[in-house]
Amino acid sequence: MTDTMHAASVAGQARSPDSANAAAQPRHGVRAISLTGISLPAWRSLAERAAEPNACYLPEWELAVNAFSPGRTNARALSCHADNGELIGLMPTVSALRAYQLPLPAFVTADAFPPLGTILIDRDKADEAVSGLMQQARENGARALILRDTPIEGGVMQAFTRVLGWSGLRPIVLKAHKRALLDATLDADELLHEALGSKKLKELRRQRNRLGESGEVTYRIASTSDEVIPALEVFLKLEASGWKGKRGTALLQNEGHLAFIRRAVRDMAARGHGQVISLYAGNTPVAAAVVLRHLDRAIYFKLGVNERFAKYSPGVQMTLELTRQMCADPAIASVDSTADANHSMIDPIWRERLAVGDILIPLHRNDPFVPLIRGALALRRAAMVPARKAVHLIRRIKEKRS
Repeated sequence: MTDTMHAASVAGQARSPDSANAAAQPRHGVRAISLTGISLPAWRSLAERAAEPNACYLPEWELAVNAFSPGRTNARALSCHADNGELIGLMPTVSALRAYQLPLPAFVTADAFPPLGTILIDRDKADEAVSGLMQQARENGARALILRDTPIEGGVMQAFTRVLGWSGLRPIVLKAHKRALLDATLDADELLHEALGSKKLKELRRQRNRLGESGEVTYRIASTSDEVIPALEVFLKLEASGWKGKRGTALLQNEGHLAFIRRAVRDMAARGHGQVISLYAGNTPVAAAVVLRHLDRAIYFKLGVNERFAKYSPGVQMTLELTRQMCADPAIASVDSTADANHSMIDPIWRERLAVGDILIPLHRNDPFVPLIRGALALRRAAMVPARKAVHLIRRIKEKRS
């Protein structure tokens, strides 16, 4: 993280009184290390003890992202160990220069591909883990942590809020939104009836019956490594056949993304953390999706549909089947859609909401760098709004012409 430390040294950083009790902190390495330098058994053990689930930061997923996904490779890690040597905190991280193209003295959670950056901390030693990660960041020259796409009310943020409160500090939400979440502890039929109503469900049943005219409709779950390898290829072809393929953003169209997803899904399935689900009409795939699992939460990662069957609402049909599957699974309490806010397909079906945001964690009291970091990121977001609008306009024009 030389760019982060350089930014801090140029600014004339001095040792803060917040770090005076470093000797009392949990053990950790002074420098952030390569993500590949973290012990796999220790990482997996921490994941089983995590205060909050995040399948995207399991080693099988994150190491594949780190190895192949363009723009996301070669991340580093802040880590914290208890006195007995046990890993109790892990934050995959990149510099602010890399995350935002701004030379700010901050560590930022690494992009794990789907928008979820919940770091792993030991549920029984959460405050100790957070304290250790913050201390290591200080010793690496950082003035703040930035936790991207982190649940605002989850166990990780509760721990940071407590620890910051000891010094009279608080987390700062830079931006936030709410996205669809499935409460899988509920009865699926009751949930769907309340969400969609009798009329809409009747119409969806009619569409499913019409779909059945092309062959028996079956819902398939591939969970083992041998099963997910061919099922993933079906998903990849379906995703590339739709609007993502037209935009050139399908996984199949990028060698790095393709290498990442093939390795990640295979390795996740091998440890019981990954599935590929599919909806077929006879022998023809109608829709397919990748689902990740960690502790009591699943992630609805990506969906591909066969647009030949668009009039039968294949994405909705798939989501209804996934809802029934997850509500029937006693190991799963919720499913994160990872969708944008106000998503037209998933929001009407999954009515619970997960508040996520980018959160600034100050590391020193009365630090003049914190408002500077906050202001620089706000200006960057404001500057990007016209660019995003222009991209969306160009896409709409191209799609109308095609």
